Amino acid sequence: MIAPVFVDANIFVYSRQVSDPRRQRIAAEWLERLWDDRIGRTSVQALNECYSVLTRKIRPVVPREVAWDFIRNHLTWNPQPVDKELMLRAREIEQRHRLNWWDSLIVGAAQLQNCALLLSEDLQDGAVFGGVTVRNPFSIGVAEALASYAVTRSKATGHPRRGRPRRVATAP
Repeated sequence: MIAPVFVDANIFVYSRQVSDPRRQRIAAEWLERLWDDRIGRTSVQALNECYSVLTRKIRPVVPREVAWDFIRNHLTWNPQPVDKELMLRAREIEQRHRLNWWDSLIVGAAQLQNCALLLSEDLQDGAVFGGVTVRNPFSIGVAEALASYAVTRSKATGHPRRGRPRRVATAP
């Protein structure tokens, strides 16, 4: 089983940005794989930023209805809301790791959704924040990245152990 993967706004934007075909292809491949495997996660903050950038900042701009349909489709990922719990977590991250506020909210949202991987170009590639590893999706391939962040389940035993653990005999 593969752990959930958090997607930052810039990856969503690149998947729609025709002016950079290489990044568009890679971002779209990531989103498709995460969609198919049902392990994609994001936040309300990331989707808001994506909509704003798609409809105002990139050239050519994405028509508002097309951008909204794209955002609405990703609402099925149950994005992390900006609420009290996230804000408290972000403040801890901001203080501990000296990240800016907006990046702290992204890392906090990934943590609250139990993500092992956070795809972003905005944070240092390879940085680890409380079990969440940041990776630049344009520097790694989809298949090998997901395989390396698989969740391993411990082998279940038939019966629970009882009593004290056995002592191992030691040589005199």
